[in-house]
Amino acid sequence: MTGSQSEFEARLKGAGLLTTDILYHMPDHPKLLQSFTWQTLDNAPEFSRLSRFLDFWRREIEAVIHSIRIAHADYAGPSGWRNVDEFIRHH
Repeated sequence: MTGSQSEFEARLKGAGLLTTDILYHMPDHPKLLQSFTWQTLDNAPEFSRLSRFLDFWRREIEAVIHSIRIAHADYAGPSGWRNVDEFIRHH
């Protein structure tokens, strides 16, 4: 997803919600695993945003990654759409 691209446009182009759970440890506490959860829109199977994020992590963060678990929701397709003919707001 680029800076000028809306979330809606990204979803129409196949991006889905990516949830990443990273288990890591700090060098001074190697036996203590910590968890970091991150969500973004990304395209499977390339996961280019995730790759850039992990490159940043390895370059800038001292924490050592132990494992990564990802979950990815499919793009918004026909089954994800519902036509609403009328919207009535009740006070």
